[in-house]
Amino acid sequence: MLNLPIFIVSGFCIVTIITLFFYAKIAKITSQIVVLFLVWILMQSVLAYSGFYLNTTQTPPLFILAILPPFILIAYVFLSKKGKGFIGKLDYKKLTLVHSIRIPVEIILHQLFIYNSIPELMTYTGRNFDILAGITAPIIYYLGYHKSLLNSKILIAWNIASLLLLLNIIVNAILSAPFSFQQFAFDQPNVALIYFPFVLLPAFIVPIVIFIHLVAIHREMKHTNCKIS
Repeated sequence: MLNLPIFIVSGFCIVTIITLFFYAKIAKITSQIVVLFLVWILMQSVLAYSGFYLNTTQTPPLFILAILPPFILIAYVFLSKKGKGFIGKLDYKKLTLVHSIRIPVEIILHQLFIYNSIPELMTYTGRNFDILAGITAPIIYYLGYHKSLLNSKILIAWNIASLLLLLNIIVNAILSAPFSFQQFAFDQPNVALIYFPFVLLPAFIVPIVIFIHLVAIHREMKHTNCKIS
């Protein structure tokens, strides 16, 4: 286990719970979906706590079991008829506020760097500027949706830019992890994310954030009469 202060571990657990509650409330998902999320969170927590993901020598790494299923689910939602109906009913405007969760996430990542659990490049003092998306999310919601001062093109651009910020840190996080294909941060690899509870960042929080961006882009493009297959 990582030797971390309780405030970092408990703080991240609270952030995960807030993300689930915030998303569930705004998206108005059914109790069955909430239970599905909770089962997934519990399963990943047990696997990480048991040390399952500590075996980093396999190719592909076992860690793929934490990150691949959520993205398969996202693809299913966007490609299936039932999923498209779900997307069409989402209050994607209010869901923009969920991106604010990226602020405490980035603060916790910086603390993990201070306690030698991730490299500095994964923080806002390194290559990670994802906190900007969290800071600007309430502004975008207020100006774009509450006051209707921003057009669809600006809203699409913000979502794409914020998504790219997230993809940037995802790539850096993967390539600095102690896998066979590690490229960065050999002096201090990204080890925190293969431990409980931080595995829930790539396994739960990041997919939620990506899904919200994709929904917003999809819906706003419809407003601009762009063709979406």
